[in-house]
Amino acid sequence: MFKEIGDSFLAGNHPFKEFAPYPKACERAAWEALDAETLDALTKSGERFIGFEYPYLKATDFMEFSRTGNRTNYEDKLFIKRKALNALVLAECAEHNGRFLDDIINGIFAICDETAWQLPAHNSYTRNTPQLILPDVSAPVIELFSCEAAAVLSTAYYLLKNELDAVSPYICSRIVYEVKRRVITPYITRHFWWMGRGKEEMCNWTIWCTQNILLTAFMLPLSERTRGHILKKACASTDYFLKDYGDDGCCDEGAQYYRHAGLCLYQTLDILCRVTNNYFNSLWQNEKIKNIALYILNVHVDDKYYINFADCSPVAGRAGIREYLFGKACDLDNLAMFAALDYKRNPDKFQPEENNMYYRLQEVFTRKAILSEDTTAAIFHPPVFYSSVGLWIARNSIYTAAAKCGDNNDSHNHNDTGSITLYKNGQPLLVDIGVESYTKKTFSPHRYEIWTMQSDYHNLPTINGCMQQNGAEYRATDVSHSFNVEGGSISMDIAKAYPAKAHIKTYNRSVSLTNAGLKLNDNWRFTDLKFHPVTLNFITYEKPVLKDNALLIGELGKITFPPDCNVQLEELPITDPRLMQCWKHSLYRIRISTVGNSTELFIS
Repeated sequence: MFKEIGDSFLAGNHPFKEFAPYPKACERAAWEALDAETLDALTKSGERFIGFEYPYLKATDFMEFSRTGNRTNYEDKLFIKRKALNALVLAECAEHNGRFLDDIINGIFAICDETAWQLPAHNSYTRNTPQLILPDVSAPVIELFSCEAAAVLSTAYYLLKNELDAVSPYICSRIVYEVKRRVITPYITRHFWWMGRGKEEMCNWTIWCTQNILLTAFMLPLSERTRGHILKKACASTDYFLKDYGDDGCCDEGAQYYRHAGLCLYQTLDILCRVTNNYFNSLWQNEKIKNIALYILNVHVDDKYYINFADCSPVAGRAGIREYLFGKACDLDNLAMFAALDYKRNPDKFQPEENNMYYRLQEVFTRKAILSEDTTAAIFHPPVFYSSVGLWIARNSIYTAAAKCGDNNDSHNHNDTGSITLYKNGQPLLVDIGVESYTKKTFSPHRYEIWTMQSDYHNLPTINGCMQQNGAEYRATDVSHSFNVEGGSISMDIAKAYPAKAHIKTYNRSVSLTNAGLKLNDNWRFTDLKFHPVTLNFITYEKPVLKDNALLIGELGKITFPPDCNVQLEELPITDPRLMQCWKHSLYRIRISTVGNSTELFIS
């Protein structure tokens, strides 16, 4: 759909409109009209980086990923440079007396002096091939963070060109030279997998990179011809991104990745509308795009918690400016109000940990509007079934329940077909753990050796000692679902999610939610006449205590099970930094071993 409109625009020889989404630093009336709190916050954020020593990225820092698998040591040094430059640029825009300029210039040159802008973990030219230990400066790799570096420098150029030129014309010319060499020229002349081709599956990379390419192309002084090439290629990539979404708009990478997928689609469409005098404007009412926008609201539970699966955390970040703008653009008032309410709840304003300067700039000039919204009305969170991924979410006034009934081939997949999660009064009762900090192993053939990826650490059965396997063929079948005023129900057969050595013929899992709680009924048959053990796994955040034929889950709820079951309890210490952002203490695994060929539990 994007390519068709883009081709029509270019065929009509329509001129591009100047991309001027927000005031430049020299447009003082707009900046000085900002409220004192905003100006003060921007200034103080920049003051933290006065005299900042931008880290030098050594060759051995880059090589560490290939040698040890560690990503964070290099990435921490890289990202802090972008965050510092962002803060300094916005502080100079706020204050505008030159106090931050020297540190801004140091930051621009520090980024321009980097040997490469791609992450070591992304340093390859072909998808799913081993990363090269060092970058080839003659053939830059365009990936997520090279595109983002280009966008950061281009936003600095856009905002402060006059002020930087007053110091030296070679600052902005250096930005243009490096961005063209590292990103624009290879984007036009080469094909990278994330750009899309044929039926190859895309992911958040496609739209995340495309958004930043467009920001760069229209903030820097590129020719109309070059911009035309970029628009044409960007529109094609956007269509390749959309082809792998169901019409229901479900993000199979989870709520966290919506911020790098759905919201980057918003930015892409917004930029295209701005530079073509709204030639793409009709797409805001496209049903699929509206469904993509609504996804983040539909998977929200309460406060900070989201229904999660795959590599997504249940604490997936607050909604805010971009969700609000997406809702407004698509006339989705419920989404816009949800985003406004969540923004007001968030104590961290102006996104101090964000690498993308444009997102921060958006907040500066949208803050007044979002704070003025009346958010006293209740936000409606509908029940939903996402058939494209196999995600069922039912709700009532006490509980939010979810079940995963697709396959084990999601982007950022975990082996979690048939897993359930349950929240009570907005608090996690049965949980999906999420994922540990990314390492070299995370995206390798050894991915499923990582415990958080395994079905035994989801709310799923272990069958004959076997866990689920990964791949599209490992899936749920015979899925049916319904909703009602007290919640709803879903049933599925998850036998095909397990390998042949599990000897499982059918494994029917039925889940029903009422105001009293969640009933789980599992029954199974094996392919032979032998007895094979089945153990149900449950992960809880609150510590379980065994009492008769029930498990008390802290003071939040309980799991009632048949009296002939054997129960084992295991503490799962949380020591990984990424998991610790969500879970402030240990998790617990409950293992309920059953006899016979069925069991029924009640969770309340």
